[in-house]
Amino acid sequence: MKTIGLLGGMSWESTQTYYRLINEGVKNRLGGLHSAKLVLFSVDFAEIEALQHKGDWPATADILAGAALSLQKAGADFLVIGTNTMHKVAPEIEQAIGIPLLHIADATAQVLKKDGVTRVGLLGTRFTMEQAFYRERLEAAGIDVLTPDESQRDEVHRVIYEELCQGEIKPDSRHTYLDIVSSLSGRGAQAVILGCTEIGLLISQADTEVPLYDTTEIHAARAVELALHHP
Repeated sequence: MKTIGLLGGMSWESTQTYYRLINEGVKNRLGGLHSAKLVLFSVDFAEIEALQHKGDWPATADILAGAALSLQKAGADFLVIGTNTMHKVAPEIEQAIGIPLLHIADATAQVLKKDGVTRVGLLGTRFTMEQAFYRERLEAAGIDVLTPDESQRDEVHRVIYEELCQGEIKPDSRHTYLDIVSSLSGRGAQAVILGCTEIGLLISQADTEVPLYDTTEIHAARAVELALHHP
């Protein structure tokens, strides 16, 4: 079994979901008392969030590249970044380390293609929804990407930072997100990506008939496959 390097803390609420899903995945595959070989570096999200909203992405890259290098030195065979937004600096992180990076957008695109999804809605932080770093990975796989309108993007972003990243789950916000999912479906999305690792804490497939793709679940499942030596 390979050792997974998990770069987390962004936020810790979703990092604990990664930890649970990865260990459940290994146990389901191997049975008995098996669990994942994993090393975790959890950053202080307040520091990262402040730099995000200042637009100082090089500083975030420096912090995460240093953390990734620590994971490599601790014995990680490959790296999982437990957040969608910070894949914006994935190239800088990859340059700093000598182990493979399992990109969350690539793992998601692989599942979408397998399921025949060619047009998808994307929910996430404003950075993920509006900037090219995430959308282009999906488009390169032949998947068209739709995002909510501006006011909807504002609300999706606000809920992530002011509620979900602080462990608050509010029914009103769940209804708002489900309305946005419905509107994306109405615009032609065959499915909707939960493109922030906290959104799965708020809505799930049981809440809507629109197919949802939870990136945390997809990313963790792919990490398990790689850890158990599946190509």
